[in-house]
Amino acid sequence: MSVLDRLKRGLSRTRAVLDMPVEDLVRGRRPLAAADLSSLEEALLAADLGLPAVAEAMEVLKKRSGEIAGGGAPAMREVLREELRRQLEGPTAAAFGERPWVVFLVGVNGAGKTTTIGKLAGSWRAEGRSAMLIAADTFRAAAAEQLEIWSQRTGAAFHRGPEGADPSAVLTDGLRAARARGLDGVLVDTAGRLHTKGNLMAELAKMVRVAGREVPGAPHETLLVLDATVGSNGLAQGREFARAAGVTGLVLTKLDGTAKGGVAVAVVRELGVPIRYVGVGESADDLLPFDAAAFAESLVGGP
Repeated sequence: MSVLDRLKRGLSRTRAVLDMPVEDLVRGRRPLAAADLSSLEEALLAADLGLPAVAEAMEVLKKRSGEIAGGGAPAMREVLREELRRQLEGPTAAAFGERPWVVFLVGVNGAGKTTTIGKLAGSWRAEGRSAMLIAADTFRAAAAEQLEIWSQRTGAAFHRGPEGADPSAVLTDGLRAARARGLDGVLVDTAGRLHTKGNLMAELAKMVRVAGREVPGAPHETLLVLDATVGSNGLAQGREFARAAGVTGLVLTKLDGTAKGGVAVAVVRELGVPIRYVGVGESADDLLPFDAAAFAESLVGGP
Protein backbone atom coordinates (compact mmCIF):
# COMPACT_ATOMS: atom_id res chain seq x y z
CA MET A 1 0.00 0.00 0.00
CA SER A 2 1.39 3.41 -0.98
CA VAL A 3 1.95 6.26 1.46
CA LEU A 4 -0.99 8.16 -0.07
CA ASP A 5 -3.26 5.12 0.25
CA ARG A 6 -2.31 4.67 3.91
CA LEU A 7 -2.96 8.36 4.54
CA LYS A 8 -6.36 8.22 2.83
CA ARG A 9 -7.28 5.17 4.87
CA GLY A 10 -6.21 6.88 8.08
CA LEU A 11 -8.23 10.04 7.35
CA SER A 12 -11.36 8.24 6.15
CA ARG A 13 -13.43 9.26 9.19
CA THR A 14 -12.63 12.92 8.76
CA ARG A 15 -13.18 12.79 5.00
CA ALA A 16 -16.65 11.29 5.57
CA VAL A 17 -17.61 14.38 7.57
CA LEU A 18 -16.85 16.61 4.56
CA ASP A 19 -18.18 14.46 1.71
CA MET A 20 -21.91 15.14 2.02
CA PRO A 21 -21.73 18.96 2.30
CA VAL A 22 -19.50 19.12 -0.78
CA GLU A 23 -21.85 17.01 -2.86
CA ASP A 24 -24.94 18.89 -1.66
CA LEU A 25 -23.46 22.33 -2.35
CA VAL A 26 -22.55 21.75 -5.96
CA ARG A 27 -25.67 19.86 -6.97
CA GLY A 28 -27.47 23.06 -7.95
CA ARG A 29 -24.64 24.17 -10.27
CA ARG A 30 -25.02 27.88 -9.53
CA PRO A 31 -22.83 30.52 -7.87
CA LEU A 32 -22.67 29.91 -4.15
CA ALA A 33 -24.36 32.29 -1.75
CA ALA A 34 -23.24 32.74 1.85
CA ALA A 35 -26.20 30.70 3.09
CA ASP A 36 -25.25 27.83 0.81
CA LEU A 37 -21.88 27.49 2.50
CA SER A 38 -23.16 27.14 6.06
CA SER A 39 -23.32 23.34 5.96
CA LEU A 40 -19.75 23.07 4.69
CA GLU A 41 -18.59 25.59 7.28
CA GLU A 42 -20.19 23.47 10.01
CA ALA A 43 -18.52 20.35 8.63
CA LEU A 44 -15.08 22.00 8.57
CA LEU A 45 -15.58 23.14 12.16
CA ALA A 46 -16.69 19.63 13.13
CA ALA A 47 -13.45 18.32 11.59
CA ASP A 48 -11.66 20.67 14.03
CA LEU A 49 -9.88 22.96 11.57
CA GLY A 50 -10.47 25.86 13.93
CA LEU A 51 -12.25 29.17 13.37
CA PRO A 52 -9.41 31.15 11.70
CA ALA A 53 -8.68 28.43 9.15
CA VAL A 54 -12.35 27.89 8.37
CA ALA A 55 -12.98 31.62 7.97
CA GLU A 56 -10.15 31.89 5.42
CA ALA A 57 -11.39 28.82 3.54
CA MET A 58 -14.91 30.26 3.36
CA GLU A 59 -13.63 33.52 1.89
CA VAL A 60 -11.75 31.64 -0.81
CA LEU A 61 -14.81 29.54 -1.66
CA LYS A 62 -17.00 32.62 -1.96
CA LYS A 63 -14.53 34.35 -4.28
CA ARG A 64 -14.34 31.28 -6.52
CA SER A 65 -18.04 30.35 -6.36
CA GLY A 66 -18.58 30.82 -10.09
CA GLU A 67 -15.75 28.44 -10.92
CA ILE A 68 -17.11 25.91 -8.44
CA ALA A 69 -20.66 26.14 -9.80
CA GLY A 70 -19.40 25.40 -13.30
CA GLY A 71 -17.16 22.53 -12.29
CA GLY A 72 -19.28 20.70 -9.74
CA ALA A 73 -17.94 18.57 -6.91
CA PRO A 74 -14.45 18.12 -8.46
CA ALA A 75 -14.01 21.90 -8.63
CA MET A 76 -15.16 22.32 -5.02
CA ARG A 77 -12.73 19.68 -3.84
CA GLU A 78 -9.88 21.19 -5.84
CA VAL A 79 -10.42 24.63 -4.30
CA LEU A 80 -10.53 23.14 -0.80
CA ARG A 81 -7.41 21.05 -1.47
CA GLU A 82 -5.47 24.08 -2.64
CA GLU A 83 -6.51 26.15 0.37
CA LEU A 84 -5.76 23.47 2.97
CA ARG A 85 -2.40 22.68 1.36
CA ARG A 86 -1.51 26.37 1.52
CA GLN A 87 -2.38 26.56 5.20
CA LEU A 88 -0.48 23.37 6.04
CA GLU A 89 2.75 23.96 4.16
CA GLY A 90 5.84 24.80 6.18
CA PRO A 91 9.61 24.64 5.95
CA THR A 92 11.17 21.23 5.60
CA ALA A 93 13.30 19.91 8.43
CA ALA A 94 17.07 19.89 8.27
CA ALA A 95 18.46 16.48 9.17
CA PHE A 96 21.73 15.08 10.45
CA GLY A 97 23.81 18.18 10.09
CA GLU A 98 25.67 17.21 13.28
CA ARG A 99 26.64 13.88 14.78
CA PRO A 100 24.91 12.88 16.83
CA TRP A 101 21.73 14.55 15.58
CA VAL A 102 19.65 15.00 18.76
CA VAL A 103 15.86 14.89 18.66
CA PHE A 104 13.68 15.45 21.74
CA LEU A 105 10.12 14.15 21.83
CA VAL A 106 7.80 15.92 24.25
CA GLY A 107 4.11 15.71 25.10
CA VAL A 108 1.65 14.47 27.69
CA ASN A 109 1.27 10.85 28.72
CA GLY A 110 -0.70 8.77 26.27
CA ALA A 111 -0.01 10.90 23.19
CA GLY A 112 2.29 8.26 21.71
CA LYS A 113 5.81 9.61 22.32
CA THR A 114 7.52 6.30 23.05
CA THR A 115 5.88 4.50 20.14
CA THR A 116 6.78 7.39 17.84
CA ILE A 117 10.41 7.17 18.93
CA GLY A 118 10.46 3.47 18.15
CA LYS A 119 8.99 4.02 14.71
CA LEU A 120 11.45 6.85 13.98
CA ALA A 121 14.34 4.62 15.03
CA GLY A 122 13.06 2.01 12.60
CA SER A 123 12.91 4.52 9.75
CA TRP A 124 16.44 5.74 10.54
CA ARG A 125 17.69 2.17 10.47
CA ALA A 126 16.04 1.67 7.06
CA GLU A 127 18.00 4.72 5.87
CA GLY A 128 21.23 3.19 7.16
CA ARG A 129 21.58 5.51 10.17
CA SER A 130 22.67 4.37 13.63
CA ALA A 131 20.73 5.61 16.65
CA MET A 132 20.53 5.64 20.41
CA LEU A 133 17.27 5.81 22.36
CA ILE A 134 17.56 7.64 25.70
CA ALA A 135 14.92 6.97 28.35
CA ALA A 136 14.85 10.36 30.07
CA ASP A 137 11.39 9.65 31.51
CA THR A 138 12.77 8.41 34.83
CA PHE A 139 9.49 8.66 36.73
CA ARG A 140 7.69 5.85 34.95
CA ALA A 141 9.57 2.56 34.77
CA ALA A 142 7.17 1.20 32.15
CA ALA A 143 8.20 3.98 29.76
CA ALA A 144 11.86 2.91 29.85
CA GLU A 145 10.91 -0.75 29.49
CA GLN A 146 8.76 0.00 26.46
CA LEU A 147 11.56 2.04 24.91
CA GLU A 148 14.05 -0.78 25.51
CA ILE A 149 11.78 -3.14 23.60
CA TRP A 150 11.78 -0.72 20.68
CA SER A 151 15.59 -0.54 20.81
CA GLN A 152 15.75 -4.31 20.52
CA ARG A 153 13.31 -4.34 17.61
CA THR A 154 15.18 -1.65 15.69
CA GLY A 155 18.75 -2.49 16.63
CA ALA A 156 19.23 0.92 18.21
CA ALA A 157 21.50 1.48 21.20
CA PHE A 158 19.68 2.14 24.48
CA HIS A 159 20.48 4.19 27.55
CA ARG A 160 18.55 4.55 30.80
CA GLY A 161 19.27 5.51 34.39
CA PRO A 162 17.90 4.33 37.73
CA GLU A 163 14.22 4.89 38.36
CA GLY A 164 13.72 8.37 39.81
CA ALA A 165 17.14 9.61 38.64
CA ASP A 166 17.66 13.19 37.51
CA PRO A 167 16.55 13.22 33.85
CA SER A 168 19.26 15.75 32.93
CA ALA A 169 21.95 13.47 34.39
CA VAL A 170 20.59 10.51 32.41
CA LEU A 171 20.55 12.66 29.28
CA THR A 172 24.14 13.81 29.86
CA ASP A 173 25.44 10.27 30.23
CA GLY A 174 23.49 9.08 27.21
CA LEU A 175 24.72 11.87 24.94
CA ARG A 176 28.33 11.27 25.99
CA ALA A 177 27.94 7.57 25.21
CA ALA A 178 26.41 8.33 21.81
CA ARG A 179 29.27 10.68 20.94
CA ALA A 180 31.87 8.14 22.05
CA ARG A 181 30.29 5.49 19.82
CA GLY A 182 30.04 7.82 16.83
CA LEU A 183 26.30 7.29 16.40
CA ASP A 184 24.37 9.25 13.79
CA GLY A 185 21.37 10.24 15.90
CA VAL A 186 19.79 10.26 19.34
CA LEU A 187 16.08 10.11 20.16
CA VAL A 188 15.20 11.32 23.65
CA ASP A 189 12.01 10.19 25.39
CA THR A 190 10.90 12.76 27.98
CA ALA A 191 8.39 12.41 30.78
CA GLY A 192 4.72 12.83 29.88
CA ARG A 193 4.41 16.11 31.67
CA LEU A 194 1.08 17.73 32.34
CA HIS A 195 1.26 21.07 30.60
CA THR A 196 -0.05 22.81 33.75
CA LYS A 197 2.89 21.71 35.92
CA GLY A 198 5.37 24.57 35.91
CA ASN A 199 8.12 22.71 37.75
CA LEU A 200 8.10 19.89 35.23
CA MET A 201 8.23 22.36 32.36
CA ALA A 202 11.24 23.99 34.05
CA GLU A 203 12.90 20.57 34.18
CA LEU A 204 12.33 20.14 30.45
CA ALA A 205 13.87 23.57 29.80
CA LYS A 206 16.90 22.46 31.85
CA MET A 207 17.28 19.35 29.69
CA VAL A 208 17.34 21.55 26.60
CA ARG A 209 20.21 23.56 28.09
CA VAL A 210 22.10 20.41 29.11
CA ALA A 211 21.80 18.94 25.61
CA GLY A 212 23.25 22.11 24.11
CA ARG A 213 26.29 21.91 26.38
CA GLU A 214 27.01 18.31 25.42
CA VAL A 215 26.36 18.49 21.67
CA PRO A 216 26.62 21.73 19.65
CA GLY A 217 23.20 22.99 18.63
CA ALA A 218 21.28 20.23 20.44
CA PRO A 219 18.47 19.53 20.54
CA HIS A 220 18.46 19.94 16.78
CA GLU A 221 14.77 19.15 16.61
CA THR A 222 12.13 19.11 19.33
CA LEU A 223 9.00 17.30 18.25
CA LEU A 224 5.73 17.81 20.12
CA VAL A 225 3.60 14.66 19.93
CA LEU A 226 -0.13 15.42 19.94
CA ASP A 227 -2.99 12.94 20.05
CA ALA A 228 -5.36 13.84 17.20
CA THR A 229 -8.32 12.30 19.02
CA VAL A 230 -8.02 15.10 21.60
CA GLY A 231 -8.65 17.59 18.82
CA SER A 232 -8.21 21.30 19.46
CA ASN A 233 -8.01 20.66 23.21
CA GLY A 234 -4.37 19.78 22.55
CA LEU A 235 -3.57 23.37 21.58
CA ALA A 236 -3.17 24.49 25.20
CA GLN A 237 -0.63 21.70 25.69
CA GLY A 238 1.18 22.79 22.56
CA ARG A 239 1.57 26.39 23.66
CA GLU A 240 3.14 25.41 26.99
CA PHE A 241 5.57 22.94 25.44
CA ALA A 242 6.53 25.44 22.76
CA ARG A 243 7.50 27.94 25.47
CA ALA A 244 9.44 25.44 27.59
CA ALA A 245 11.25 23.44 24.93
CA GLY A 246 11.32 25.51 21.75
CA VAL A 247 9.21 23.07 19.73
CA THR A 248 10.34 22.94 16.09
CA GLY A 249 7.91 20.39 14.69
CA LEU A 250 4.79 18.37 15.38
CA VAL A 251 3.87 14.71 15.28
CA LEU A 252 0.14 14.12 15.03
CA THR A 253 -0.79 10.59 16.16
CA LYS A 254 -3.95 8.44 16.06
CA LEU A 255 -5.46 10.18 13.05
CA ASP A 256 -7.11 6.91 12.09
CA GLY A 257 -9.15 7.00 15.31
CA THR A 258 -10.86 10.35 14.89
CA ALA A 259 -13.12 12.40 12.61
CA LYS A 260 -11.22 15.51 13.73
CA GLY A 261 -8.23 15.19 11.42
CA GLY A 262 -8.63 18.84 10.49
CA VAL A 263 -6.93 19.66 13.78
CA ALA A 264 -3.71 19.44 11.78
CA VAL A 265 -4.60 22.79 10.24
CA ALA A 266 -5.48 24.30 13.61
CA VAL A 267 -2.24 23.30 15.35
CA VAL A 268 -0.02 24.52 12.52
CA ARG A 269 -1.74 27.91 12.55
CA GLU A 270 -1.76 28.19 16.33
CA LEU A 271 1.81 27.09 17.05
CA GLY A 272 3.50 28.35 13.92
CA VAL A 273 5.57 25.19 13.46
CA PRO A 274 5.22 22.53 10.76
CA ILE A 275 3.98 18.98 11.08
CA ARG A 276 6.85 16.53 10.57
CA TYR A 277 5.03 13.19 10.86
CA VAL A 278 1.51 11.80 11.12
CA GLY A 279 0.46 8.50 12.65
CA VAL A 280 -2.35 6.67 10.84
CA GLY A 281 -2.18 3.20 12.40
CA GLU A 282 -0.40 0.83 14.73
CA SER A 283 2.23 -0.71 12.48
CA ALA A 284 5.74 0.68 12.15
CA ASP A 285 5.17 1.92 8.59
CA ASP A 286 2.05 3.87 9.63
CA LEU A 287 4.16 6.79 10.89
CA LEU A 288 4.37 8.85 7.71
CA PRO A 289 6.52 11.86 6.84
CA PHE A 290 4.13 14.76 6.48
CA ASP A 291 3.29 16.02 3.01
CA ALA A 292 0.86 18.95 2.89
CA ALA A 293 -0.47 18.20 -0.61
CA ALA A 294 -1.06 14.50 0.14
CA PHE A 295 -2.68 15.35 3.47
CA ALA A 296 -5.06 17.87 1.87
CA GLU A 297 -6.00 15.38 -0.84
CA SER A 298 -6.64 12.67 1.76
CA LEU A 299 -8.71 15.04 3.88
CA VAL A 300 -10.96 16.37 1.12
CA GLY A 301 -11.07 13.38 -1.18
CA GLY A 302 -10.51 12.94 -4.88
CA PRO A 303 -12.45 14.25 -7.85
